[in-house]
Amino acid sequence: MIELMTVKDHPLIVKKITWPDEAATQAFALALARQPAIGGALIELQGDLGAGKTTLVRHLLKGLGVQGRIKSPTYAVVEPYTPAASHPHSSLQSELNIWHFDFFRFNDPREWEEAGFRDIFANPGLKLVEWPEKAGDHLPQPDLLIHIEVLADESRVVTLTAYSATGAELLA
Repeated sequence: MIELMTVKDHPLIVKKITWPDEAATQAFALALARQPAIGGALIELQGDLGAGKTTLVRHLLKGLGVQGRIKSPTYAVVEPYTPAASHPHSSLQSELNIWHFDFFRFNDPREWEEAGFRDIFANPGLKLVEWPEKAGDHLPQPDLLIHIEVLADESRVVTLTAYSATGAELLA
């Protein structure tokens, strides 16, 4: 289901999908990785513990050509990644910088500012942010918000909200 809405004069695209299993999560991540707009996107991921945010990020990063272990940045707060030059999408992503943030352990939104993240967010690259609400209003507006909700049967209902042209392009 796709809706076109307006909130505070900013057009939004809202799309709801279901991931019945991890294979569907992986298929979505790989499709997202093939979008040219991914390289400059700010994507926020919301959902309860265990909803699948980090799983989605792992599949997305693998789809972008990141090799090796992809760790959750829960304790480090941020993990930087660079895709392998030999990846099939390397011509598209050859200079891609990727940062995976997890603000779960933040107790105060001011920790975002104190950590110096403003510089990272001001530079080009893909930023993936878990627990964005813990950073308060310090984060810029995302291009795409992915909200994951786990159902009783372990499937996921995913609400995708595009807040920019980049976000809309990612949903195309």
